[in-house]
Amino acid sequence: MKAKETLIPRREEPVNHAAPPTAAASVVGISKRFGKTSVLENISFDVAEGEVLVLLGASGSGKTTILRIIAGLEMPYTGKVILHGKDVTELPARERGVGVIFQSYALFPKMTVEKNIGYGLRIRKRRRKEIKQTVDELLSLVQLDEHRKKYPSQLSGGQQQRVAIARTLAYKPEVLLFDEPFGALDTQTRVHLRREIRALLKKVNVPAIFITHDQEEALELGDRVAVLNVGHIEQIGTPFQIYNQPATEYVATFLGAANVLDAVVRQDFIEVGSAQIPKTFDKDEFKAGDCVKIVFRPEDVSLSRNDFLRPGYARLATAIIDEVTFIGAYERLRLRLERAAGEECKTLESPYYLTTETPDREPTKWIIATRPKPEASTTRLHVGERVVVALTSFTVLRRQGTRGAN
Repeated sequence: MKAKETLIPRREEPVNHAAPPTAAASVVGISKRFGKTSVLENISFDVAEGEVLVLLGASGSGKTTILRIIAGLEMPYTGKVILHGKDVTELPARERGVGVIFQSYALFPKMTVEKNIGYGLRIRKRRRKEIKQTVDELLSLVQLDEHRKKYPSQLSGGQQQRVAIARTLAYKPEVLLFDEPFGALDTQTRVHLRREIRALLKKVNVPAIFITHDQEEALELGDRVAVLNVGHIEQIGTPFQIYNQPATEYVATFLGAANVLDAVVRQDFIEVGSAQIPKTFDKDEFKAGDCVKIVFRPEDVSLSRNDFLRPGYARLATAIIDEVTFIGAYERLRLRLERAAGEECKTLESPYYLTTETPDREPTKWIIATRPKPEASTTRLHVGERVVVALTSFTVLRRQGTRGAN
């Protein structure tokens, strides 16, 4: 059945006409091997002055190795590290001007807050007046002036993290590196602190690189996010681009929940089972008959009890509600698609839904939908009920991972 309404135009990120900022830190063609095992392959990216770049990836993706190479704690097999136009690849860590903030904070337990912050300046033989002035400025910047005489054991985890950042900022590093800095904190403290840290970094205007496996953290902290997968950068872009315009299936399913279904390109529509969703394709990128996949987020799914579709919605299929879960701000529904026979690509792969918490491949064609609390409260849906599934947005991916225009 053909959709009754044309799918809404793809969501666009606000256009920024400003000139691209100059790179303050660059990683160029970095590769790394441990023995015969390759852990990084041809990694390249730039970080502008004052920009926050988040390296997001699962354990073993290579993000920590990148951080250690920039810091000078590991040597690359190939490639260069450039800071403010200077090649520092061969320089030892102490001469790079790089500040590293670890998850453990590494504060001196027998030193007060102000002495911890001033420690780096003291070992660099700075004048006492300069040390005092710098410490006073940093205590005000991280909002810890009233705690200056306390010891680390008397501070909360978030306060200790701010001391660690102030201590690193004291000697004016060329770039800041954060090694999963919020991992030891509880959820509420992490949310509060990362907002504080982002605001702080914008004040000091120092390029910063975070590594994390937390998707929400990456979206909230980063001006840009680089998604890593087994030593390769799958995609690098703004949080908006990474989430709404994923370049590969891995990016789509790693960064939040996503639904993935097989599809076939036709002349002026995309065929998903028996559904025909209007779609204009770039003829140089896609040809009629191409086997592709469509990716859509749970919030891009609309559910109704009848075939009436609002403008901007395209009918996908009917489905049976298998599970309804109350999450708080929204309701999550697990749906089993009822799909009439239609031409599909021959593949050994099964369409699947994957979340960041419980990666899972499903042999049946299931999808996940979410509804905000006002909608869920107004129109109650129940397990076993048949509903019409429509889409408001989706992304087309080649099977090899190349993204098509949405």
